[in-house]
Amino acid sequence: MTTKKITKVSGGEDDAPQQRTFVPTVEAKGRATQLRLFAVLLWILAIVAEVGAIWVLVKSAKPIATNTWIWMIAFIVIDLILVIIGSQLWKKANRLDPASRKDSAKFFLQNQLGVIISVIAFLPLIVFVFTNKDLDGKQKGILGGIVAIALVAAGISSADFNPPSVEDYSAQTSRVEELTGGNNVYWTKSGTKYHIYEDCPHINTNRTDEIFNGTVAQARELKNITELCKTCENRAIKEKASTKGIIDENDASALDGEKESESNK
Repeated sequence: MTTKKITKVSGGEDDAPQQRTFVPTVEAKGRATQLRLFAVLLWILAIVAEVGAIWVLVKSAKPIATNTWIWMIAFIVIDLILVIIGSQLWKKANRLDPASRKDSAKFFLQNQLGVIISVIAFLPLIVFVFTNKDLDGKQKGILGGIVAIALVAAGISSADFNPPSVEDYSAQTSRVEELTGGNNVYWTKSGTKYHIYEDCPHINTNRTDEIFNGTVAQARELKNITELCKTCENRAIKEKASTKGIIDENDASALDGEKESESNK
């Protein structure tokens, strides 16, 4: 086992356990607000691109010329790129400042807003294409198909299939604090789990050049890592048991669970 460079990620909450309910730092909320503003701006520009595509089709000479097709496709591509980038920024903001599951409507809206914007940015154009009397059936099929593909691509890219929540952050942070007495974890650039120990064999290998160190929230924010390494968890449970001489119900359940085959680097 070799010694690795440990990069401390600054700007997180204090390592010492402070509270059960997760509350984002002032810095995190500020960054989230900034990202959301950028996302909204990009989404507005995407809708402008959609309007541009409709305008080109309305103003074009009949029959539809090649230049019109080029402009239409260009506007659709621009629309798609702006929607996707805006949605990625929005999802990153949600990892910095997550919503609570207690308000299900707000939780859904905040985490899936990118999907809603995708529909707004493409569905009116699809409707306009298929109801346009100046396009024949073949043209409607081709152009409508292109816009429909763009809508699906934007929707899938914008959807958050593992949305963050205050409750998730609270539970994950509390578990680490319960095991170690602090909110301090480690992860790697390509890792899918965060670790309690920097010398965990799943991250401290010859293939690992750098290990990142920060809070549970930062692991989620920077890498969208949501799961604690089972090897580290079991090790911490055993160390705590050897110190206190007891194992609580949660720890016993974790130890009795099936051992995972991990590839956490």
